[in-house]
Amino acid sequence: MVVVFFTYFALASIIAAGLTVALKHPVHCGLALLALLVHVSGLFILLNAEFIWAMQVIAYAGAILVLYLFVLMLMNLKTDDRYFHASYLYFLAPAAIGSLYVLFLLIRSPFGGAKGDATTVAILENGDTYAVGIKMFSDYLLQFEIVGVFLLGAVIGAIVLAKTPKPIDKEYKA
Repeated sequence: MVVVFFTYFALASIIAAGLTVALKHPVHCGLALLALLVHVSGLFILLNAEFIWAMQVIAYAGAILVLYLFVLMLMNLKTDDRYFHASYLYFLAPAAIGSLYVLFLLIRSPFGGAKGDATTVAILENGDTYAVGIKMFSDYLLQFEIVGVFLLGAVIGAIVLAKTPKPIDKEYKA
């Protein structure tokens, strides 16, 4: 049964990724990206990684995709279609060669990932969320705090950029 679900999630992810790149309307591309993110989160469920599934759905499909769609709708894109998506065949050969090169690099990569120090029994007993939390707040606390400061700076920058400027009064009333 797991093979059936894996096949479904994998094929739907590939199709949604292709549609994200191939569709002409930006909002349709965003909706295809939403389908991609949801199907990738289904793969995390198959791996028994509920915490990563929740972060995928909340952070990516929830927050970041809404931000993308919000920006796309504010941009008011009215472009001429004859300049975009007219010569997609010219990109087919470089895309195929690039995909084969990336596949070759993935197969030959010496970086298979590091194994954690938590035992399987401890993870099954306490849950994977507990293991991720302990690892993040013990070994990677500095990096976690730095990311928090960067996100705070991004929020402050977005507020400053979104603030409407007030007209300058030439006359000062004293």
